[in-house]
Amino acid sequence: MITSSDPVDAKAALRERFLAHRCHRPQAERTTAAAAVMGALVRRLAGTRTLAAFVPDETEPGYGRLPAAYTQLGARVLLPIVPVQGAPELSWAVDTGRLAPGRFGLLEPVGPRLGPTAIGAAEVVVVPALAVDRQGVRLGRGGGYYDRALLHARPDAVLVAVVFDDELVAELPAEDHDRRVTAVVTPSGGWQEL
Repeated sequence: MITSSDPVDAKAALRERFLAHRCHRPQAERTTAAAAVMGALVRRLAGTRTLAAFVPDETEPGYGRLPAAYTQLGARVLLPIVPVQGAPELSWAVDTGRLAPGRFGLLEPVGPRLGPTAIGAAEVVVVPALAVDRQGVRLGRGGGYYDRALLHARPDAVLVAVVFDDELVAELPAEDHDRRVTAVVTPSGGWQEL
């Protein structure tokens, strides 16, 4: 899977490939994947008191189902806000069910911002990814927002990425700053510990 000895270049090439594939994924496959991912997450997260998650865009698994499904958990759910300017760190807000367009067209919760360290209250952090390998290396979109956000996560927090089946791969390039996920959820495989 690794195509270059330079991890930065290799990641850029892989991002382009995975993003292109996501954009061409049939709607029926996306809909089926959203239902499967939602079911696996809700089952496994039962009993979680505080959860940090994200709002999937239309190309990501879970779109249209998450974060609304988390209301079944009775948990406090934190969702990210990408800053418009200033430090490139995510802020967090409690999900009240009301979302509004934010930076990059991403939906985000309305209401008071809790700051970057709020993620430290979460027992579980559900993170977006373009791909994940069997060692827990996560390929994000390249902005570094989650790499920086996860510095504030609890050391014992369960970090779970959500990807399509073909995005769980044998190996991805890694850099020293990458924080590995401890689990992955795919439509066919459900929740898998790494």
